[in-house]
Amino acid sequence: MTYLIDTQAIRRVRGAGWRTVPAPVYALGVTSLFTDVASEMVTAVLPLYFVFALQLAPLQIGLLDAVHQGAAALARLGGGWLADRWQRYKQVAAVGYGVSAMCKLGWLAAGSSWPALSAVTAADRFGKGLRTPPRDALISLASDPAHLGLSFGVHRAMDSFGALLGPLVAFALLAALPGAYDVVFVTSFFVALAGLAALFLLVRNPTGSVTAGARPTVLQAVALLRRPHLRRAMLAAMVLGLATVADPFFHLLLQRSAMLPVSWVPLFFLATALAYVALAVPAGHLADRFGRGLVFLLGHALLLGACLALLAAAHHRAWGVLALGLLGAYYACTDGVLMSAVSAWLPARLRACGFALVTTATGVSRLAGSALFGLLWQTWTLRTAVAVFAAALAVALLLTARTWLSLDTSAATVAP
Repeated sequence: MTYLIDTQAIRRVRGAGWRTVPAPVYALGVTSLFTDVASEMVTAVLPLYFVFALQLAPLQIGLLDAVHQGAAALARLGGGWLADRWQRYKQVAAVGYGVSAMCKLGWLAAGSSWPALSAVTAADRFGKGLRTPPRDALISLASDPAHLGLSFGVHRAMDSFGALLGPLVAFALLAALPGAYDVVFVTSFFVALAGLAALFLLVRNPTGSVTAGARPTVLQAVALLRRPHLRRAMLAAMVLGLATVADPFFHLLLQRSAMLPVSWVPLFFLATALAYVALAVPAGHLADRFGRGLVFLLGHALLLGACLALLAAAHHRAWGVLALGLLGAYYACTDGVLMSAVSAWLPARLRACGFALVTTATGVSRLAGSALFGLLWQTWTLRTAVAVFAAALAVALLLTARTWLSLDTSAATVAP
């Protein structure tokens, strides 16, 4: 294996600072901050809502998470292609943000009806999937390729700051009004509208040579899979995604192992988001300097550590705190880092399509993983399911390590 490092690129990264992050990245960060406050308010209470208010079975929770991933996967493909085809990244993203905002009220209308819950869940993830590729394309197209890791790190830090505030607001509302899930949903709806307003007021579509050229076709988008670097990264990410424990399961086991009140579950999201906020920008710097594939691999090693710490939380609560911190570090090292890595192998006019393909591939693998995890939990125990997935993740790390260490983006060239 040859691991190539572009020393000139490293020197450029060493001199990088906040000035290298363009204004559109900060504008999108504001939009994402408000949106994530709203989203994480709901996400933080959904496990409680499903288990204690609606009394859903473990397999049903797993299937709902699978519906989340499946709907998002389909929307990403459509959103990515439409954004590149029309070169209307802002408008396509706005539709996605709007759909997700309406779903905050949809949870109340669904009640305990399984078909209705599935429909709202699918619509919510459809909105998120629709907005993600054009949003990430806007970040990528506005940024210097040598500093993509930093740009995505700054955006993800602002995004996760919203994720930090969301559970805190949800915790405060439920502490003041126990069981008032309707108040949480309605409040999150108005916060989501503020995020949508920020998108319209602060963000513009890229212009000029950035998106010049003929409108891409579906065949051209699919042809991206012929690119060897991109294909290898997608397959390796799918292998790791299949062994990833979804957050609702992670937090439910921590609550049970540490024997904490159920009202504390939203604070678990807060602790994870705090670690994410603190580490997103440093992780982006490290990815630009030492290799984005290396940092992405490191992130999944941290997730393995989080699973092991989670299993030990039954013996001492300090292990639970460590587990949440490692989970946040995992997100900091993987979320934006993967997008900055694949940017190097995507032409500008197909950037959103490429992001959609990668995120869809990982979403499908996590869909299968969530359904399998729910089945393992219902067949055996929640603790056993986490142990099985931890072992599977260790194997996946060994299987994909060579691939990630060879995919240093400083050695890749951007195709026209």
